[in-house]
Amino acid sequence: MTKMSLITDAPAILAQAAAPSGPGGSTMIIFYVLLFAAMYFFMIAPQRKKQKEQEKMLAALSTGDEIVTSGGIYGTITNVKDDRFVVRIAENTKIEVGKSFVTAVVNKAGSDKK
Repeated sequence: MTKMSLITDAPAILAQAAAPSGPGGSTMIIFYVLLFAAMYFFMIAPQRKKQKEQEKMLAALSTGDEIVTSGGIYGTITNVKDDRFVVRIAENTKIEVGKSFVTAVVNKAGSDKK
Protein backbone atom coordinates (compact mmCIF):
# COMPACT_ATOMS: atom_id res chain seq x y z
CA MET A 1 0.00 0.00 0.00
CA THR A 2 1.44 3.35 -1.02
CA LYS A 3 1.12 6.42 1.05
CA MET A 4 -0.26 9.48 -0.82
CA SER A 5 1.15 12.87 -0.18
CA LEU A 6 -0.70 16.00 -1.24
CA ILE A 7 2.54 17.80 -1.96
CA THR A 8 4.14 15.18 -4.20
CA ASP A 9 0.94 14.01 -5.91
CA ALA A 10 -0.55 17.50 -6.42
CA PRO A 11 0.47 17.85 -10.10
CA ALA A 12 -1.10 14.50 -10.98
CA ILE A 13 -4.28 15.34 -9.08
CA LEU A 14 -4.55 18.76 -10.74
CA ALA A 15 -3.93 17.27 -14.19
CA GLN A 16 -6.81 14.83 -13.67
CA ALA A 17 -9.09 17.60 -12.38
CA ALA A 18 -8.23 19.93 -15.26
CA ALA A 19 -8.78 17.33 -17.97
CA PRO A 20 -11.75 18.19 -20.18
CA SER A 21 -14.77 16.10 -19.41
CA GLY A 22 -16.32 16.24 -22.86
CA PRO A 23 -19.61 17.95 -23.63
CA GLY A 24 -20.13 19.09 -20.02
CA GLY A 25 -17.81 22.09 -20.51
CA SER A 26 -20.08 23.88 -22.95
CA THR A 27 -23.05 23.25 -20.69
CA MET A 28 -21.28 25.01 -17.83
CA ILE A 29 -20.49 28.02 -20.04
CA ILE A 30 -24.15 28.29 -21.06
CA PHE A 31 -25.16 27.99 -17.41
CA TYR A 32 -22.86 30.85 -16.40
CA VAL A 33 -24.08 33.05 -19.26
CA LEU A 34 -27.70 32.42 -18.25
CA LEU A 35 -26.85 33.07 -14.60
CA PHE A 36 -25.23 36.41 -15.47
CA ALA A 37 -28.19 37.37 -17.68
CA ALA A 38 -30.63 36.61 -14.86
CA MET A 39 -28.56 38.63 -12.39
CA TYR A 40 -28.51 41.55 -14.83
CA PHE A 41 -32.27 41.57 -15.39
CA PHE A 42 -33.20 41.03 -11.74
CA MET A 43 -30.57 43.15 -9.98
CA ILE A 44 -28.53 45.49 -12.15
CA ALA A 45 -31.17 46.81 -14.57
CA PRO A 46 -33.74 47.80 -11.89
CA GLN A 47 -31.00 49.49 -9.84
CA ARG A 48 -29.86 51.54 -12.85
CA LYS A 49 -33.46 52.55 -13.55
CA LYS A 50 -33.94 53.65 -9.94
CA GLN A 51 -30.67 55.61 -10.05
CA LYS A 52 -31.75 57.45 -13.22
CA GLU A 53 -35.10 58.35 -11.61
CA GLN A 54 -33.25 59.68 -8.54
CA GLU A 55 -30.97 61.83 -10.71
CA LYS A 56 -33.98 63.16 -12.64
CA MET A 57 -35.75 64.03 -9.37
CA LEU A 58 -32.66 65.84 -8.03
CA ALA A 59 -32.28 67.83 -11.25
CA ALA A 60 -35.91 68.99 -11.01
CA LEU A 61 -35.61 70.29 -7.41
CA SER A 62 -35.75 74.04 -6.94
CA THR A 63 -36.18 76.68 -4.26
CA GLY A 64 -39.40 76.22 -2.28
CA ASP A 65 -39.68 72.44 -2.69
CA GLU A 66 -40.32 70.45 0.49
CA ILE A 67 -38.01 67.44 0.77
CA VAL A 68 -37.07 64.52 2.99
CA THR A 69 -33.43 63.56 3.52
CA SER A 70 -32.07 60.07 4.01
CA GLY A 71 -31.75 60.90 7.71
CA GLY A 72 -35.48 61.61 7.94
CA ILE A 73 -35.20 65.41 8.13
CA TYR A 74 -38.09 67.31 6.54
CA GLY A 75 -37.39 70.80 5.23
CA THR A 76 -37.86 73.38 2.51
CA ILE A 77 -35.14 74.22 0.01
CA THR A 78 -34.14 77.87 0.29
CA ASN A 79 -31.08 77.86 -1.98
CA VAL A 80 -29.63 75.51 -4.60
CA LYS A 81 -25.85 75.25 -4.87
CA ASP A 82 -23.69 73.11 -7.19
CA ASP A 83 -23.44 70.04 -4.98
CA ARG A 84 -25.82 70.77 -2.10
CA PHE A 85 -29.07 72.39 -1.00
CA VAL A 86 -29.62 74.91 1.78
CA VAL A 87 -32.67 73.60 3.62
CA ARG A 88 -34.80 75.42 6.22
CA ILE A 89 -35.89 72.89 8.84
CA ALA A 90 -37.33 75.35 11.40
CA GLU A 91 -37.67 79.10 11.92
CA ASN A 92 -34.20 80.67 11.70
CA THR A 93 -32.62 77.21 11.28
CA LYS A 94 -30.98 76.31 7.99
CA ILE A 95 -28.70 73.41 7.16
CA GLU A 96 -26.74 72.44 4.07
CA VAL A 97 -27.52 68.99 2.72
CA GLY A 98 -25.64 67.13 -0.01
CA LYS A 99 -27.79 66.54 -3.08
CA SER A 100 -27.33 62.79 -2.86
CA PHE A 101 -28.94 62.71 0.60
CA VAL A 102 -32.34 63.93 -0.64
CA THR A 103 -34.58 60.88 -0.94
CA ALA A 104 -38.03 62.26 -1.74
CA VAL A 105 -40.02 65.35 -2.59
CA VAL A 106 -42.93 65.94 -0.20
CA ASN A 107 -44.41 68.96 -1.95
CA LYS A 108 -43.35 70.85 -5.07
CA ALA A 109 -43.12 74.65 -4.80
CA GLY A 110 -46.03 75.39 -7.18
CA SER A 111 -48.54 72.82 -5.86
CA ASP A 112 -50.95 73.42 -2.97
CA LYS A 113 -51.01 69.78 -1.87
CA LYS A 114 -50.58 69.16 1.88
